[in-house]
Amino acid sequence: MRNLFENGAAVAAAPPKVKQLATFHVADRFYGIDVIQVQEIAKALPLTPIHLSAPYVAGLINLRGQIATAIDLRKLFQLANAPAGEKMSVICKLEGGLVSLLVDEIGDVLELAESDFEPTPETVPEATRRFLSGVYKTPHSILSIIDISNLSTFLSK
Repeated sequence: MRNLFENGAAVAAAPPKVKQLATFHVADRFYGIDVIQVQEIAKALPLTPIHLSAPYVAGLINLRGQIATAIDLRKLFQLANAPAGEKMSVICKLEGGLVSLLVDEIGDVLELAESDFEPTPETVPEATRRFLSGVYKTPHSILSIIDISNLSTFLSK
């Protein structure tokens, strides 16, 4: 920790506040969620379909006795269908229980300074933007942050 001098006395500078974000890819896009909201990451589990549900609801999963709704983020964000292959599941805690977000690939946990957080650009399509709280610019891409409370509100309608 570095010291700054203020009125002749040494004052400890506060370290920058950081956010830990679990990251993943959907289509060619890079997303993140605050790790506090993530219960676990798993290979996609067997789905039980829900007839007459919204297209983005892939079904229900049984996670060691807990039932979670599986949401296909490609369909929710109105992106192209995924090529055949195994999806991954980001299990998140919502007010009403658990939700499984189906993603293409899991990334890393990143620590980013809260001061680098920016509003979501207007160029992001509305189908996606309404679920985002903002973005971080990383050295290789833009990391869009999913707002779990907005997602929870949308899913409870």
